[in-house]
Amino acid sequence: MKVVEEEKVPETVAVQKTMETMINQDKATLIFATSFGYFDPHMLRIAEKYPKVRFAHGGGMWTEGKHPRNAGSYFGYIDGGQYVSGVIAGHMSKSKRLGFVAAKPIPQVLRNINAFTMGARSVDPSITTRVIFTGDWSMPVKEAEATNSLIDQGVNVVNCHVDGPKVVIETAEKRGIMSCGYHASQAALAPKGYLTGAEWDWATPYGMLVEAARSGKPHLNFLRGGLKEGFVKMSAWGAAASPKARQAGDAALASMKKGDSIFKGPLKDNKGGTVIPAGTTLEMTNVELEKMNYLVEGVLGSIPS
Repeated sequence: MKVVEEEKVPETVAVQKTMETMINQDKATLIFATSFGYFDPHMLRIAEKYPKVRFAHGGGMWTEGKHPRNAGSYFGYIDGGQYVSGVIAGHMSKSKRLGFVAAKPIPQVLRNINAFTMGARSVDPSITTRVIFTGDWSMPVKEAEATNSLIDQGVNVVNCHVDGPKVVIETAEKRGIMSCGYHASQAALAPKGYLTGAEWDWATPYGMLVEAARSGKPHLNFLRGGLKEGFVKMSAWGAAASPKARQAGDAALASMKKGDSIFKGPLKDNKGGTVIPAGTTLEMTNVELEKMNYLVEGVLGSIPS
């Protein structure tokens, strides 16, 4: 079996042609479509055309009876890691002002902003998170401008959800504030201020999908997991994290690894409306969370229209 990971190309036609080239020229039998937005219609259209090839998209909502059986989606509950980062940040922020540089206001990004904020507010309910959306996944100049703006507003811990956290982390370090990373550890970029970070461990879901294909088992159409399942992990506690923050981080991490829930009622959004009623708990696996369209109480900012 030959596995090929799809390259990121923006053009609509090119996306589908790339997949077809992998199938016809490279003889790929399993294709990972890794970019946001490739699921529908690009991957689904090609999956219908090539029913003997398996397709797996990073994110997206594969639905039984609606989408091809040879297609599927995989993702991780990295908001559990963001919650832990928030706990660490909450212990370390003296200004009680956190910052978050975000790309696009899709549910996965909103989950991360909200979980980070809720982790911090579990330490101190007066803590707030100021969020700035850049509008796209990789915009280094806007990311630097957003980070500097947040710092100028009194933020002393910054986090992010962008394709390349390097600019955000390095800008924070140069300005003398603390940071939490994303995707992979950025500790080397901020030896003084790096606290921790939520990291992906793609080897886990990729390995599961490849093994299913190799062994002839049914395609894993809707694959999810978090800290408990090893889909995500935490960066090592940074030198800037105090012993008390580390102890709290250890406890929060243990809770997430047990599968404890973050989103419980009563929970309000930052406009005062109730988004989760009292007595209701949304487990990590609840697909309603993958439709998230709000910012929780404590987040200062709004979702771009």
